[in-house]
Amino acid sequence: MVTLSIYSVLSSHRQGWSISIVALCAALLVALFAHDILFRFLARIRRKSPQNNSHIVAILARLRHPARWVVILAVVEAVIPLLPIPSYYTTIALKFVAVLWCMALGWLLIAGVYMVEDILLLKNDMTSGDNLRARRVRTQMQVLRRLAITLLVVADAGLILSLFHDSKIWHYGAGLLASAGLASLVLATAAKSTASNLLAGLQIAMTEPIRIDDVVVVQGEWGRIEEITTSYVVVAIWDQRRLIVPLTYFIEQPFQNWTRRTSDLLGTAFLYVDYSVPVDALRQEFTRVLESTPLWDRRVNSLQVTNLSEHTMELRCLASARSSGDLFDLRCYVREKMIDFVQKNYPDAFPRTRFSAVAREDQPGSFLQDKN
Repeated sequence: MVTLSIYSVLSSHRQGWSISIVALCAALLVALFAHDILFRFLARIRRKSPQNNSHIVAILARLRHPARWVVILAVVEAVIPLLPIPSYYTTIALKFVAVLWCMALGWLLIAGVYMVEDILLLKNDMTSGDNLRARRVRTQMQVLRRLAITLLVVADAGLILSLFHDSKIWHYGAGLLASAGLASLVLATAAKSTASNLLAGLQIAMTEPIRIDDVVVVQGEWGRIEEITTSYVVVAIWDQRRLIVPLTYFIEQPFQNWTRRTSDLLGTAFLYVDYSVPVDALRQEFTRVLESTPLWDRRVNSLQVTNLSEHTMELRCLASARSSGDLFDLRCYVREKMIDFVQKNYPDAFPRTRFSAVAREDQPGSFLQDKN
């Protein structure tokens, strides 16, 4: 009789676990089906709306996997109290699933931050000629994304700790946070540079002294802003070196920004020729050279005599271009073509030193070299 009762209890217990497993599997299938329906609907919208195609692609790529786990864990957490299992196991399972759901929610929110960044960057093309707005958005999003992710991780950790408010873990967590607050006051002086760089990053994002892809001259080095982190800026030098500069440098030290408002620039090419060269002919040739290349943006075209010495005159060829790269190539092109023109048409007009023979009065027939 006792054996029969034990067997019936074990049988009912086994039956309860079997029903629980079947119910959980059914809930998982329903959650996966709902998730699949939602993202199939978004994919269909993408095919029917080409103008929003890139935005929906960004949503699908970033949110598909974290959203699946959020839905699955939410359904499992809703089904667990309905399962025929002891309350002790129900409490443990609910706590465990709640922790996983908070982690999945944090993952989803971080993916949402990346999704917003992707959509904003898709709306602002960096490859366009006038990409000032695109560089501004990219710089702000790069700094704000890191800050937002940090805040989300801290908030998610606090949300997980709040699940254990009725246990010792909550007290340990509160004590740990309090200790961290005291430790932060102690380490504030030691971490002064880190804190100043963080504040400098926020200031750079708001006031925009530099942006991603800006052309700058820092410590005599010409390069482009390649990356802005929470503590330093990476400047890509023209010869493929990388200059690592603290964020505070761009707040406290002067530097050159060639693309602060626009990427249009002026450049010069200097010629040093003899006084016998006709300036008007060189001016006409300079105009012809500029009109023969797409590097010139047709804004500025000027050739002037800017200096005179005892041997040569200095000619400044002033031209404009759409970007610093085009300007460098244009200056080299102008030098080559103008020198070629002088070589072909005025070969005797390059700088030279003159000598003339002067007869000596005391010795007729002898001469002195007079250098002019």
